[in-house]
Amino acid sequence: MPSPAEIDAITQGDLIATGATRWAGDADVIGAFVAEMDFGIAPPITERLHFEVDRGAFGYLPAHLATELHGATAGFLQRRTGWTVDPAHIHEMPDVISVFQAVIGNFLRPDSKIIVPTPAYMPFLEVPELMGREILEVEMLVEDSGDSGVHYSYDLAAIEAAFDAGGELLVLCNPHNPTGRVFTREEMEPLVELVDRKGGRVFSDEIWLPLVLEGEHIPYASLSETAAGHTITAVAASKAFNLPGLKCAQLVTSNDADREQWERVGHFPMHGAANLGLAATAAAYTQAEDWLDDIVGYLRRNRETLVELVASLLPKARLTTMEGTYVAWLDLRVYGIEGSLHDHLLERARVECTEGTACGSAWSGHVRLIYAMPRPLLIEAITRIVRVLEPGRADG
Repeated sequence: MPSPAEIDAITQGDLIATGATRWAGDADVIGAFVAEMDFGIAPPITERLHFEVDRGAFGYLPAHLATELHGATAGFLQRRTGWTVDPAHIHEMPDVISVFQAVIGNFLRPDSKIIVPTPAYMPFLEVPELMGREILEVEMLVEDSGDSGVHYSYDLAAIEAAFDAGGELLVLCNPHNPTGRVFTREEMEPLVELVDRKGGRVFSDEIWLPLVLEGEHIPYASLSETAAGHTITAVAASKAFNLPGLKCAQLVTSNDADREQWERVGHFPMHGAANLGLAATAAAYTQAEDWLDDIVGYLRRNRETLVELVASLLPKARLTTMEGTYVAWLDLRVYGIEGSLHDHLLERARVECTEGTACGSAWSGHVRLIYAMPRPLLIEAITRIVRVLEPGRADG
């Protein structure tokens, strides 16, 4: 397993050499915009990939590989969350966005609208429109909780109003990208009641579930039979084990009606999942949990570093609680930067983050920052931002 010292020793040159998206721009730019990690790959995964490549596993997906994935996913969900899922109810997909598209295209009324609480993962605000669906953005509630950071929560009254305005599908993300929230049972149970009362559906993106830094992950569909009856869940190894390019996620059905519908429509949506992705994911879920636990420990360390740096060097900024994921959401409105914060920080600090308005129209003056990088690079990234926003503090 990687030690903190080994990860700290990874240089920006090392990362550029990997060809990773975050480091494929100018050599002096610190990439904090794409949700990837810089910590390498767990050895059991690379060993499995070498085995599959050596035997030439490049044909159409064999049934035994799908069966292996389904069983591995069910076991992982049981161990990490306590959710018991029949492997027969788990289905391979290329990625979580493919699951989202499948839900919109096959489980909703043709004229229904998509309810997206914001700030949100950027494609959730792009895909529905590309599919001819209207998006209803619902701003999350924001509460300053002092030393523990800014606390985001779902606005039930606004979500209810969105259902009344023609919304049918609520996009739930837990752990939440980009605020880092890990929602509690007490927060989600009223949401179950609301969705059920409105006759709605939930697409539950739980891709980040292995990366809980504080609290526990409770799958939405596991809350009750009522929740299971209106939910399709998406999970994947891509975030926790850094495998997004291998094109494998899992769609989980949790009621008989959805299972029957998926039997009719699921063949072609599943067809894009890649053999190597299934094999790597099965290895991740069954052989790499020790590696994952070490990485979660490192992320906790980075989170603490980030909190300390922001508190001491960017005292006017507001930072989210970051209970899970490796995404930070920074409110920098107080600094009065006009125009694009992304462009401002990229040009002047040589740090690339995600523009807040890409996560929802209401979030000007915010940025999404990925902190799954070697700690020295994280410190350098924040120091550069401080030099731009708080001249004198970084070197004082």
